Amino acid sequence: MSDGSYIPPRPQSHPNISGPAISQTGRHCILQARGITKHFPGVRALDAADFDLRYGEIHGVCGENGAGKSTLMKILAGIYQPDQGSISLRGETVLLDNPLSAKRQGILLVHQELSVVPELTVAENIYLGALPLRSFSRVDWPALFANARRVLALLGCDIEADTLVGALSVAQQQQVEIARALAFESSIVIFDEPTASLTHQEADRLFATIGRLKKQGVSTVYISHKMREIFAITERITLLRDGAVTGVLETAQTHEHEVTRLMIGRPLSHFFVRAKSTPGTEILRVENLSIPGRVDNVSFSVRTGEVVGLYGLIGSGRSEIAESLFGMLAKSSGRVFWQGHLQDIRHSRDAIRLGMALVPEDRKRQGLIPALGARDNIMLAQLDKLSRFGFIRRATETAIYESYRKTLRISAAGPGQETATLSGGNQQKVVIARWLSLSPRLLILDEPTRGIDVGAKAEIHTLIAALAEQGLAVLVISSEMPEIMGISHRIITVAGGRITDRIPLEDFSEDRIINGAMAIDPPPPVQ
Repeated sequence: MSDGSYIPPRPQSHPNISGPAISQTGRHCILQARGITKHFPGVRALDAADFDLRYGEIHGVCGENGAGKSTLMKILAGIYQPDQGSISLRGETVLLDNPLSAKRQGILLVHQELSVVPELTVAENIYLGALPLRSFSRVDWPALFANARRVLALLGCDIEADTLVGALSVAQQQQVEIARALAFESSIVIFDEPTASLTHQEADRLFATIGRLKKQGVSTVYISHKMREIFAITERITLLRDGAVTGVLETAQTHEHEVTRLMIGRPLSHFFVRAKSTPGTEILRVENLSIPGRVDNVSFSVRTGEVVGLYGLIGSGRSEIAESLFGMLAKSSGRVFWQGHLQDIRHSRDAIRLGMALVPEDRKRQGLIPALGARDNIMLAQLDKLSRFGFIRRATETAIYESYRKTLRISAAGPGQETATLSGGNQQKVVIARWLSLSPRLLILDEPTRGIDVGAKAEIHTLIAALAEQGLAVLVISSEMPEIMGISHRIITVAGGRITDRIPLEDFSEDRIINGAMAIDPPPPVQ
């Protein structure tokens, strides 16, 4: 089992901070949490969970979505308070009753959703809440920018201190958050899914930064679903399932199968599932599709009962192809045929009417209304069908919701639970359920398993295979090579907005896919 072909470099150990810590007694531990229990309405998020962190350690935390990882870390960062349990730092019990108290104790949480202020400069973001002041409470601007430059230099960042954060990339904004750790002399930095939105090159820079933090004596907690990253950079791994700790493993003495077993409670023998269906009639044909500056002369087809993989790196144009087919991006030229008939798709309504469905890359921004319940999110695409004289037929809505809740195993306290409070895997299932409820003929999935745990990934892979075996045409866009190889019947690679290779199942190989994604070979002629 693997979740990606990318292997990050391992940060070097520092002789002054690595050591034979003994977690059970707390010797050499900077932090200990004991018996942490936390309830939310209808949910027990943590059940007497224990956690400890050694001085200078890079400690991985893994578990399925909803296992309690983020809840535990938010308690350590002072965002939540536990119902039961205790926390000690450097051997003394502490009360972390808000984020500021945790920051003063040296604990910084770098959220997956960054908490920078785009309208302020890099320096202002680094020292937000603690700006250096002169007399009469005036900001000491020279001192602010000098301090920020010093911190950025320690991190090896080439970002200017006076740059507006809104002008930076996601990876650079993340570096600004990390710079806060050094600015406030944090001794513990917690990273929650830090590479979810980063390219491989940006992730490399992050791992180098974590290595620098380690050399400076900072202890790091690293939450991730990406097993290769966990095994490449951590020293120990804490596993959670259903709010309880199921094991603490020395990374060098375990393997991915053991980690997976402790995470999901069973061995994951079949991680990728390829549909056993035979491709049928052509449902979609794209000829010479072009979008100015994004997509250039793209042609391909998809047939019923098959899963076509569209593989490319970030910025390759893969998502733009899907968005154009779904009427979200206007094309400058090209033709789209649906079941052999030329179509003019100018709006998403046109695509839906034909029988297309698109699960977008960013489910939180493009796929969900977080404040609505799971039931209402599922019904969004067919409110017109479920209303009569301006009134929604709530009983019909609930029946549809219950059907997909059972089929897709959506874990929610009830149909009205806000989707913002669901795990990433369950949020993705809600988006998929919305489109499946319309009985589409073609399902386009853009990064269907990004940011979800291995158990939910396996369920979605199984679902994709089952849908194809029922005759649905599926187009999957993914940047995870094992995934695209494991579930597709054929693969199309994209680079620079152009199709660079078309690979049949019998010719699947990592080298050929990488070459296509990097446009190493010239594109083959359209067949």
